[in-house]
Amino acid sequence: MRGVRGIWNSSNKLKIGLLIILFFVVVAVLNEPIVRMIGRGKDPIETAAYMPWQLPNRTNWLGTDRYGRDILALAVKGLAASLQVGAVAGLISTFIGVLVAFLAGYKGGRVDSILSGVADMFLVVPSLPILIVLSAYVTNLNLFTIGLILAIFSWALAARVIRSQVLSLRTRPYVELAKVNNMGDLEIIFQELVPNLLPFIAVGFANAVLGSIFALVGLEVIGLGPSNVIDLGLMLNWAIGWGTLSLGMWPLFVTPIFILGMLFFAVNLINIGLEETYNPRLRKVAGA
Repeated sequence: MRGVRGIWNSSNKLKIGLLIILFFVVVAVLNEPIVRMIGRGKDPIETAAYMPWQLPNRTNWLGTDRYGRDILALAVKGLAASLQVGAVAGLISTFIGVLVAFLAGYKGGRVDSILSGVADMFLVVPSLPILIVLSAYVTNLNLFTIGLILAIFSWALAARVIRSQVLSLRTRPYVELAKVNNMGDLEIIFQELVPNLLPFIAVGFANAVLGSIFALVGLEVIGLGPSNVIDLGLMLNWAIGWGTLSLGMWPLFVTPIFILGMLFFAVNLINIGLEETYNPRLRKVAGA
C-alpha cells in the first residue's frame, strides 16, 4: 500500500484533479464571506441589487440575471448547495456500497449471491423516472432529503466495483495469516482489507458525489428540485426558462455548465491518476 505522499507524487493528473476539487470545496465552504466580498457592502443575490441583464463588467464580473442579482455570487451559492447534496448522497451511498461490497466479497456463498443480486437490481432499475416521482410527491423537499433520495440509487455501482477487488484480496496470504491468528471477520475487513482499498473507496465516493450533483441538475432543470435553495441546476432552469441565450445573456447559462464540466474533468483526472498509480502496465506507459 502506497503512502499518501507516494500517491500524491505518482501522477500529475491526480495532482491536478485533486487541486481542482480542493478549490471548489474551499469556495463552497467559504461561500458566505466570498459572497459578501463580491457584494462589497450589499447583498449581491438580493432582488434588484444591480441593474438587470448586465453582461460581465468591472462591478459584476459575470454580469447579472433577470432580477439584477450577481451571477458570480449565485454561482458560489449554487456550488455550495450542489456540493452539499453531493456530499450527503456520496457519504450515504458510499457507506452502503462499501458495507455491501465487503460483506458480499469476503463472506461469499449465499451472502454474496443475495447482496450481489440486490446490487444488480438497483443497477438496472431506471432511477430517473423513480427520482422524478419521488421528488414530485415528497413534501418539504430540502437538501438532505434530496441527497438521501439520490443516495438510494447511487450505491450499487461502487458496491460492484469494490466487491471485485475484495474477491481478489480475500485469498492473499496476509488474510489467511489473520484467520490463523483467530481474527474475526470484522477485524479482518477493517484492519486488513479496507486500508488496501481506500483509493477505490475514495474514487467511488467522488463518482457518487458527481453523479448525485448531475442527478440534482437533471431534477432542477425539469423543475422538481428544492426551489427554495439556489443550486447549479436551478441556475440552468432559470437560464433555459428565461431564454438567456436568445437574449445574448450567456453568463447565466455558461457559468453552471463550466463549473459542472470542471467537476467532471477533475474526477476523471483523479480516476486516471489512480489507475496509473495502481496499474503497473499503465505506469510504464505514463512514464511514472
